[in-house]
Amino acid sequence: MTQRLRNRLIEITMLLALAMAAAFVMPRGAYAGMIGTDEATPPAQAGAERERVKALLARPEVAKALEKLGVKADAAAARVDAMTDEEVAQLAGRIDALPAGGVLTNDQLIVILLLVILLVLLL
Repeated sequence: MTQRLRNRLIEITMLLALAMAAAFVMPRGAYAGMIGTDEATPPAQAGAERERVKALLARPEVAKALEKLGVKADAAAARVDAMTDEEVAQLAGRIDALPAGGVLTNDQLIVILLLVILLVLLL
């Protein structure tokens, strides 16, 4: 038997041993299935998100902005009550993704830095 053939036989044996070891380690009985939103989101969490959205709508500056758009704060709270838990969770996620007040964007920061550098160079 040549050295090349022996190396090839060892490689194949190692691959088979690795495949068998992986087959024994793999978990068995994993079943995937669809679950409803009521099972995915606990009711307590959905209620907390609903209250958080309603508290945001009760803030004076938000109520004033809603009035400008022609929506009364009470009507907005009633609409939140009429939403499903999934819709409330989606709205709360979108609210969390919004930037906080006073946050500068990169473009604004670059403009400010350029103005400061320009003023330093001119003075």
